[in-house]
Amino acid sequence: MAVIIHIDVMLAKRKMSVTELSERVGITMANLSILKNGKAKAIRLSTLEAICKALDCQPGDILEYRSDEDPS
Repeated sequence: MAVIIHIDVMLAKRKMSVTELSERVGITMANLSILKNGKAKAIRLSTLEAICKALDCQPGDILEYRSDEDPS
């Protein structure tokens, strides 16, 4: 099971920097980097909500589930 994080894609679509997102959401650059690179084990719903608000998107725009059997 893999959950893929697409924060980079949304940042590019919104022409926003990681620094700006970090400031708007209120999390450290280090924690945002961990999340962005798929190294996070969990995310608080309040953090996900803040990211969606800052990027004007839905959770499904950021998160994607892929099964281990999916070859793509």
